[in-house]
Amino acid sequence: MSYLVDDEQDIADAGIGLWNEERPEIDTSGKAITGRILRLNEIILDRMNETTQKFGVKYSTYAVIATLRASGEPYRMTPKALQSTMLISSGGLSNLMRKIEEQGYIRRSIDPKDGRGVLVELTPEGFALSEEAMPVQAATERNMVRMLSEEEQKTLVDLLRRMVLVNSMGTRG
Repeated sequence: MSYLVDDEQDIADAGIGLWNEERPEIDTSGKAITGRILRLNEIILDRMNETTQKFGVKYSTYAVIATLRASGEPYRMTPKALQSTMLISSGGLSNLMRKIEEQGYIRRSIDPKDGRGVLVELTPEGFALSEEAMPVQAATERNMVRMLSEEEQKTLVDLLRRMVLVNSMGTRG
């Protein structure tokens, strides 16, 4: 039997159908959620990149710039503080920061409070980009959840937060 994505079934339904046909003894109920989250991750990143491409940057670059801007004056953070707000490894962040610095949107300097530490701050060009891109990005994000009522959005936020917190702690229950 073939499972196709159509107006009533999405890619998760198709995959679950295949699993259930071939391995009916396996409980695939988790796939109904995780499969959709994984697919949404792809869709969301594609949309974010489409939006930030209008400003000549990838979403990952925008995310660093916007995080620094959202941190408040003087728009400066340590790499560790920056990483704690982003879903990226320290090595990945270091490489990304190097690229963003080459683009002229951030600069790294020695932390005057800790001569071994580094501070990452927005340049005037990075600040200008953030001012232009942040409202557009926020509109894209609102558009992506427009089909959900305010109450549904609140419920989804609460459920996703719980999943993130429980799974971040390594708890499997």
